[in-house]
Amino acid sequence: MTSNQPGAQTSFERGLAIMMCIASRGEVSIAEIADEVGVPASTVYRYAKSLRKLSLIEEHHGSYTAGWRLLELSGQHLTHTKLAELGVTVLESIVEGTSETAVMTVRSGLNAICLRQVVSPHQLRYSFQINQLLPLHAGAGQRVLLAYAPEQVIAKVMGDRMARYTEKTLSRHDLAQQLARIRQDGQATSHGELNPGAIAMAQPVFAGGEVICSLTVAGPETRCSSNAWKHRATLALRAAANELTDAVESPGPR
Repeated sequence: MTSNQPGAQTSFERGLAIMMCIASRGEVSIAEIADEVGVPASTVYRYAKSLRKLSLIEEHHGSYTAGWRLLELSGQHLTHTKLAELGVTVLESIVEGTSETAVMTVRSGLNAICLRQVVSPHQLRYSFQINQLLPLHAGAGQRVLLAYAPEQVIAKVMGDRMARYTEKTLSRHDLAQQLARIRQDGQATSHGELNPGAIAMAQPVFAGGEVICSLTVAGPETRCSSNAWKHRATLALRAAANELTDAVESPGPR
């Protein structure tokens, strides 16, 4: 029974608070939601179960993210909504083929955003946070998005001060060369530009003649330096990108 006492939170308000927590945090656990909203974990779990049935939230390995319906309600672009819906399955195929973390990123203005990811099964791995803002000039996946961005976006990024995250972050001159190479080869590789010791490979995903996101696979150089691994990564990324293009352009139902 719902309390009518002043200040008491109704069932509807609790559900909204839980959804808002997930939407604002991007990726969060039951315990973290309970702490922020101020209700028992068992209560959060009960609401989460109902919200999942309505596709308002999604659960992946104990973490909760916004579902495609919540993304639509929040006013985000329909393409991003569909990418978020399809992303985990596509990223899982990359992890299966490479055993390393797979990430889907989209461009928002002068930044990239981690839209979805599936982490490596290895204990030593690289990962981001869902909805984390990333620089367009550093990292393979972000650089792919920059390479196919409008000219004014490229000019703005190239003209602004570019932060150096490691000693291997590209200079302005090297970045310009790499952008041209990406447009020629359709693929990018980075070596410790954003995180020391990381190797990442990325490819663009096209739909309607435009790049809608990038797919990246990243891991430590101790496991990802061989030509054999890079070959597997290239094949996995290419297959995933083609699958995602077909799914986004399909006129069928969700």
